[in-house]
Amino acid sequence: MKKKIFLLSILPLLFLFSCNKENPKIEIQTYKGLIIIELDIQNAPITAGNFLELVEKGIFDGGSFYRSVRGETDENNPVRIRVVQGGISRKADKPKVDPIPHETTEDTGIKHENMVISMARNEPGTASTEFFICIGDQPELDFGGKRNPDGQGFAAFGQVLVGEDIVHKVWGSPAMGEQIDPVVPIHKILVK
Repeated sequence: MKKKIFLLSILPLLFLFSCNKENPKIEIQTYKGLIIIELDIQNAPITAGNFLELVEKGIFDGGSFYRSVRGETDENNPVRIRVVQGGISRKADKPKVDPIPHETTEDTGIKHENMVISMARNEPGTASTEFFICIGDQPELDFGGKRNPDGQGFAAFGQVLVGEDIVHKVWGSPAMGEQIDPVVPIHKILVK
């Protein structure tokens, strides 16, 4: 029921992009450079549609990349991954954003491969504004993977098209453990 209500709320965006037959592209602007990502509206309508709506509302502007998981820094979890995470959690004036229903990789077919963007979460259905980009293939983040005990994986919804070198620069930023220090500000995310 929650999934149906959510889909109805983003229906105008989905309609607009399905008529175009082209997936929307977004541009993440940082001082390290630009990252262009294609959102997969066709295969991940809930997650990509929600992200697109947040971009259009300017929710991510003033956010940051703040976490770099590099394997060796991932000491608290026996299943090691490599990702760079961003969003609005470090913003002083962050708006309240409702969580979205969980779209698994089993549902979408989008795997956590190199440069795939996905939603961070705690429990399934808690993702809202925090996202990450995979550094290399990360199959343990897919449905059935062992990164989370629930086995539901994370909700992948797009792919970096331009700026892989910038993603690597952000991921390789100085860090205290997993926390990028200082954070890499996201000046703006906009639809291209």
